[in-house]
Amino acid sequence: METKIFTFKTNINCGGCIAKVTPFLDEVKGISNWNVDTANKNKILTVVSDGISESEVIDTVQKAGFKIEMI
Repeated sequence: METKIFTFKTNINCGGCIAKVTPFLDEVKGISNWNVDTANKNKILTVVSDGISESEVIDTVQKAGFKIEMI
């Protein structure tokens, strides 16, 4: 399966926010790695997909209570 990298603009802006979203992203199948660049003004979430779709990432982050949009 081809690995894809998705990037999203979010409002995950601090360590507490990352701690809140971590269990949601970690329990989803199909993500091999993810991180949030809180230093970037757009709080860029980068997801290395191992089968998950962009829409599934968006749904997961929204379930955690955060805003997210594709770049």
